[in-house]
Amino acid sequence: MRITEHPILTFEQKAKLQFVFDGNKVYGYEGDTIASALHAMGVKKLSHSIHLKRPRGFYCAIGNCASCNMIVDEKPNVRTCVTLLKEGMVVKTQLNKGELYD
Repeated sequence: MRITEHPILTFEQKAKLQFVFDGNKVYGYEGDTIASALHAMGVKKLSHSIHLKRPRGFYCAIGNCASCNMIVDEKPNVRTCVTLLKEGMVVKTQLNKGELYD
């Protein structure tokens, strides 16, 4: 899902970063947000709606909505679309109000 070739732009290779997503070791790149790294891996469901528990994905990408809220390093309600990826982060899917998704 990551763009690697473009007719006009060039993409410099960035440092690979390992992090944990829902118990699995995965990788992103320096400069990625958590949500963009997950999106590049094909993860489309980032959270769930509060009342109907419907899946939510990448929506605004500027931190205004709550569609990308996840638990990051034990902190709930982190807006992953604006939070830069760091080596060793632990990211977990969140149901709502800080609860882990089963």
